[in-house]
Amino acid sequence: MTLHAEAGRELPRIAAFEALYNIGCRPRQGEVIMIAGRSGTQKSGLALYWVAQMNLPTLYFSADMSAFTASSRLASMATGDTTEMVEAGMAAGGRHREGYLSALADSRITFSFGSPIAWKNVDEELEAYIELWDAYPEVLVFDNLMDFENSESDYTEQMAVMSGLTELARATGATVIVLHHASDKSWEAKSDPWAPPSRDQVKGGLSEKPELSLSVALDPSSLEYRIAVIKQRMGPSDPTARRYATLRCHPEITRFSALAPRQWSPLDALKQ
Repeated sequence: MTLHAEAGRELPRIAAFEALYNIGCRPRQGEVIMIAGRSGTQKSGLALYWVAQMNLPTLYFSADMSAFTASSRLASMATGDTTEMVEAGMAAGGRHREGYLSALADSRITFSFGSPIAWKNVDEELEAYIELWDAYPEVLVFDNLMDFENSESDYTEQMAVMSGLTELARATGATVIVLHHASDKSWEAKSDPWAPPSRDQVKGGLSEKPELSLSVALDPSSLEYRIAVIKQRMGPSDPTARRYATLRCHPEITRFSALAPRQWSPLDALKQ
């Protein structure tokens, strides 16, 4: 009863995600949430920013990022300095290094690095976390699905992993966020690469398994970040991904923000 008393409550809201909430997205505690997108669409950056801003006790399994990359991104996010500045400051030492370490002092994210992600390691990390904090983490992040052991190209293994993640969420009461790839070879990927992929473009059709599946895309010229809700068990969704929220992405500092209102131009009058 204690474990599930708070299950189903809405996760803490992030100011930068207001446009996403406005299209009916309601991420909830204890759900399995998938973030799917094509290569190079800042999926890891979005997940890291999300859990850092929620500031809930989080255990983050990363097969994509190195330890230094992850910590640099967090320091960049906290200070507003670019990752290059963080790297230079850490190398310089002294007050620069102390400043970045101080910025990370309140972080509640615990990382586990290594590829592939093995269930044995997940069990051991959870046991160590419980030994340290006498509680389960409130959020578990897995970056990403295809980096689980034997899951690189095996659909059956990926399905088994998704079943395991669902069981993990039920057993611990934690929100489980898993990152996954969408096809880079579909006609849509070639004709409209900056649009969020539809549900049928998510590899293996696995976006149908979680309670909430988000499809993401990044326009590299405008840095507009588009997020579509392609599956939501307790709210509206659009499997075609044509209805999406738009944010501003700041990859150099691993931040996201609300899109500024477009300024009026005399050209607008001519168009009317």
